Amino acid sequence: MATVYVVSETTQHNISSALSFGEVKTLLPPMAQVAFSPAPTVRRISRGLEKFSDNDYLLCIGDPTAIGIACAVAAARNNGKFKCLKWDRHEKRYIPVAIDIFQKGEFDVEEFNEYI
Repeated sequence: MATVYVVSETTQHNISSALSFGEVKTLLPPMAQVAFSPAPTVRRISRGLEKFSDNDYLLCIGDPTAIGIACAVAAARNNGKFKCLKWDRHEKRYIPVAIDIFQKGEFDVEEFNEYI
């Protein structure tokens, strides 16, 4: 089963529709401070993404620095590949976005066709 990793816990957004992509797990508590001490945040995100794979998604909510850390860790754990869920406010749904920072591999296009 896929997992949707939410970078920061939020009460400002209803993310319940992300459940259609997998089980939701939060990496950081709300208002986590990255700027004053990034090392504990990097460790916490790294532990949270230990099992990150091609099946999983990042939901990029919260501090942009924490989002950057989560993307970097996910890519490092998964050969440069990760998927994000992007909110489309016109369609009012999440759209999966596949990223391959090394452009060495392909994602399963059929998997994405069902959401588009």
